[in-house]
Amino acid sequence: MNKANEIYVNDRHSKLNRTNVCEIVKPESAEDIQIAIKKAACSGKSISVAGGFHAMGGQQFLTGGVLFDLSKMNRVIKFEPKEKLIEIESGIKWDELVGYTVSVQTGTKNQVGIRQKQTGADRLSIGGAVSANIHGRGLQMKPFIDDVKSFRIVTGRGEVLNCSRCENSELFRLAVGGYGLFGIIASVTLRLTERRKVRRFVTIESVENLESLFADRIDRNFLYGDFQFAIAPESQDFLRTGVFSCYLPVSNETPIESCRELSNEDWKNLLLLAHVDKQKAFELYAAHYLATDGQIYWSDTHQLSVYLDDYHVELDRKLGAKNPGSEMITEIYVPLCAVPDFLKRVRADFWENKVELIYGTIRLIKKDDESFLAWARDDFACVIFNLHVERCFDKIEKAKTDFQRLIDRTIEFGGSFYLTYHRWATRQQITDCYSQFTDFLELKMKFDESEVFQSDWYRHFKKMFD
Repeated sequence: MNKANEIYVNDRHSKLNRTNVCEIVKPESAEDIQIAIKKAACSGKSISVAGGFHAMGGQQFLTGGVLFDLSKMNRVIKFEPKEKLIEIESGIKWDELVGYTVSVQTGTKNQVGIRQKQTGADRLSIGGAVSANIHGRGLQMKPFIDDVKSFRIVTGRGEVLNCSRCENSELFRLAVGGYGLFGIIASVTLRLTERRKVRRFVTIESVENLESLFADRIDRNFLYGDFQFAIAPESQDFLRTGVFSCYLPVSNETPIESCRELSNEDWKNLLLLAHVDKQKAFELYAAHYLATDGQIYWSDTHQLSVYLDDYHVELDRKLGAKNPGSEMITEIYVPLCAVPDFLKRVRADFWENKVELIYGTIRLIKKDDESFLAWARDDFACVIFNLHVERCFDKIEKAKTDFQRLIDRTIEFGGSFYLTYHRWATRQQITDCYSQFTDFLELKMKFDESEVFQSDWYRHFKKMFD
């Protein structure tokens, strides 16, 4: 074992969670997890768990703790296309899962595939998707719990339990969206859906019309869609106009011709422009999307994305940055009808406080009536803000207050926010948006009385509510 002061880990995107852990364990099976849990318990150490290392709120790391890295648990256990089910180990990433289902069904009819995944990156684990109760850009989909049939979880006592809506149902509701605090998910059985070809429809629209536009697309049976809004504060289009892209099922006999795609260099250029010439960045991005209007995709693979690892290293060099930079995300939930007024207030706030917006999008979510710590407590519009943050104390503090004001704005509209991306919300904001949060902490102690599973995220909020 390496000495504690020699092992540092960090999240891949924001780089704002550098954490000193005492040991990294890489189990390859549920049995390995059981053995490692008992070993950690004997040494008096608590455990955190990571898959893709993309979580930005400290949920995957524990200062001084044992980190379980599940990246080696990436196998497909059982694929049942007729039943539209697949059981996989929890460390498998989205690109591995989609690659498997596509390849093994080559040449077959009535293919199946994933329903939804996070956008923006693919090297995210399925176990993490369960633990954060993620969502994609489905127009009429609930969060990820709706895609989960069951899972196997290893508890703090080393027991392997099957969890579903019929078996250990309370633990099922807690662990989905429970951020790894109730055990280590070893495998997941996912519900799949018919794999279909879809046609992309792209227009430039105003936020004032979003409610009717989304309603129209849903009435016409579009499956997926989002609205990516303008980011240049000097423009009259700022947080008003955006690229509206939706996907309509077509016959699976429809040929897929060569598609226009952005290369890695194109993405690097857009990222640079988003920092130095936001108007130009949006114009180029919108022009690209408009040029893809009418293109045909598969319903599963169109959800895959390009993510440039450590992109900010090269970007900082080009910018001549004094401090290393990164982007931090927050996700706000408001009623769709309130989006124009909400963004009007955000626009004024961003102008007044010189908030540097790099990217933003709006999606839809249906009410989650299953998970305990549900973020989608109603049908909501999901408004995502990606803000530039310099990695130094005063700039991080500014970002913290910027995000707190965003949460205040959503509370004014009866909305909520996603707990996943950071732990900068105040106690009052947590209470306003998650009235069940103290019950969540109490149930954590019921199912893990020895607090075998912890994280810096958990310790932060436990202390906040003590």
